[in-house]
Amino acid sequence: MAERGWQSFCFCRMFLRVCAMLDMRSGAQDTMHSYIGMNLIYTVRGFDESVENAMNAQELLDYRRGMDHEEVVFCYSGYVTEEILVGVGQALKAKLREEEEEKSVARNMFSLFVEQVQNVIRYSRERITVQNGEFGFNEMAFGVFAVGRVDGKRYVSCGNVIDQNEVARMRDKLEHIQTLDAKGLKTLYKEILRGETPEGSKGAGVGLLDIARRATGGLDYDFVKLKEGEAFFALTAYI
Repeated sequence: MAERGWQSFCFCRMFLRVCAMLDMRSGAQDTMHSYIGMNLIYTVRGFDESVENAMNAQELLDYRRGMDHEEVVFCYSGYVTEEILVGVGQALKAKLREEEEEKSVARNMFSLFVEQVQNVIRYSRERITVQNGEFGFNEMAFGVFAVGRVDGKRYVSCGNVIDQNEVARMRDKLEHIQTLDAKGLKTLYKEILRGETPEGSKGAGVGLLDIARRATGGLDYDFVKLKEGEAFFALTAYI
């Protein structure tokens, strides 16, 4: 496996370890709605000191040091909506402005993050419906996101659960994308916008193509089979 492919393979498993750790600490997967980001951990179960096996200060510190060691500058794990995307996105944008000297790099990374989150909102299999006050109900999708550096390149990674039946189709699309140069990506993008790619073809969705066109350092992806009927999908875009 190529070096970057191995890194994406590791990211996929890192995301799974983070989710598994949070699931165990919160007691049960169906009650765990955790959000992680830039020195913040919050769970909808609240700050209940009676919860057994809560993450202690040393564990949280070790977790943060691990991310620092891996040059992860931003990490989020939890349910997302368009509203959450706006709030988290603003925090990330400020962080990128502080970290990046080149404004174009910061813009591209932020755009990649937004597109990755939107893909999770649309396609993640882990979903819940929550009441939104007097405005009805919101559907929330679960995903894990990381932004950082590796081997001198910046990256944006995302992971989410998908239907196992989607793995082959997704793999075909991504393999096809990786064969295309910038001109080929642009041509396929236009074809999709014009509706010229027949159903079942290897033409990728607009979202994946937007990510590929912005990922000047290429893409990596990986799949891990979970319980029957489900798989965990990780996608990393490099700049």
